[in-house]
Amino acid sequence: MRWALVKVCLAVTTMVVVAFAVPLGLVIREMARDRAFSNAEREAAAVAPALSITTDRDQLERVVASAGSDAGMAVHIPASGDSAAVDLGRRRAAADDIATVRRLGRASTSEVPGGSTLLQPVALSSGEIAVVEVYVPDAEVTNGLTTAWAVLAGVGLALIVGSVAVADRLGVRMVRPAQRLVEGAHELGEGKLGARVPEEGPTELRLAAVAFNSMADQVVQLLANERELAADLSHRLRTPLTVLRLNAASLGDGPAAEQTRAAVAQLEREVDTIIRTARDAKPQTVAAGPGAGCDAAEVVRERMAFWSALAEDEGRKVRVAGVDRPVRIPVSRADLAAALDALLGNVFRHTPEGTAFAVDVHNGEDAVIVLVSDAGAGISDPEAAMARGRGSGNAGSTGLGLDIVRRLAESTGGDVRIGSSVLGGTEVRIWIQLDGRAPVRRGHRGSVRRRRPGKLVSTFNRPRSLP
Repeated sequence: MRWALVKVCLAVTTMVVVAFAVPLGLVIREMARDRAFSNAEREAAAVAPALSITTDRDQLERVVASAGSDAGMAVHIPASGDSAAVDLGRRRAAADDIATVRRLGRASTSEVPGGSTLLQPVALSSGEIAVVEVYVPDAEVTNGLTTAWAVLAGVGLALIVGSVAVADRLGVRMVRPAQRLVEGAHELGEGKLGARVPEEGPTELRLAAVAFNSMADQVVQLLANERELAADLSHRLRTPLTVLRLNAASLGDGPAAEQTRAAVAQLEREVDTIIRTARDAKPQTVAAGPGAGCDAAEVVRERMAFWSALAEDEGRKVRVAGVDRPVRIPVSRADLAAALDALLGNVFRHTPEGTAFAVDVHNGEDAVIVLVSDAGAGISDPEAAMARGRGSGNAGSTGLGLDIVRRLAESTGGDVRIGSSVLGGTEVRIWIQLDGRAPVRRGHRGSVRRRRPGKLVSTFNRPRSLP
């Protein structure tokens, strides 16, 4: 592309230079010729006054000598009465040409060996016509012409070289962004997701770079969503596996019981490994359309009925509050159930048997809060727990339970906080926004949102101690 632009510019500039230089060179040559003959006319005009006064040979010779070079000028006076014809100087023009000028009374030029002659008619006092002949050599006609043409050729060459240089710079300005765009596309195709293209160059290439960078960001975001979906599916499958593990733990001792527990543990590891590699469609967390979503109170009652059976087997006290009336939220039923299962599964997994827990739902005008609290040992570093929720768990856990909850809350514009509960253990607060704002993307810390709507605070009470 660069060299093609240079070639086009070279061809166009050469054509323009030739189109102007050739006519200009011809004009310069004509100007030089006109200059030479204008000088000859001035020399001939200097002799005309003397011829109108006298035809004496000696006087005319002195006039001719003072007017110009006697070697380049000649005077031809015809015979008149008793006076004979007089020819002064060297005659170069043909006699017929001189006779024609005398008869017509008009100045004329004629070609002679080595140059040209100017034949200028002059009227004498006797009524006859004398002819003044001025020789104009070719060297005088072309005097300075070579220098002018050389200057013209130099200017034309400079224009061509300059245009090629400018075209080369323009080509580089256009080609380099295009090359960077090609290189970025190759890098992105090779899996280098950090490949980006500088947004510079001509307008079209800048727009192409903007589109490429936007596409690359979308690819990165889609891959991140796929990883989050795989993690979400992993935890959704781990919930029933947790139930199997708890049931297997109650089988007692014996080879069959040990084999069952080992098989369940192996199944958990295999499921985690398989689901981590899954890359399917982007999950749909926020429900769309008027009236879409689910009844949070109904989902909480349903999931607590499921987990209460296990809690009774392990001697755990359970309390549920705030589910006596419908609580609509803009979240799908399956996603809310998965988030609750992830949090309750963590309670059973990370607290000893007999540890009490509670689930509270607080309904406000612009948000709904779901609290899951326990009476366990608590979390010493909530910020690290949220970091593990971003997929940095150790080899024994996917570390993505809190990430499922976080994504559900942030999809509505809410957030997740981890703190200490009145039961003495951990409290996870899910803030679900109801005003339909776009999902909020932020860093993950133990506490992200600093504000709390006043209308909701009045209904947000700490859960009471379990009986």
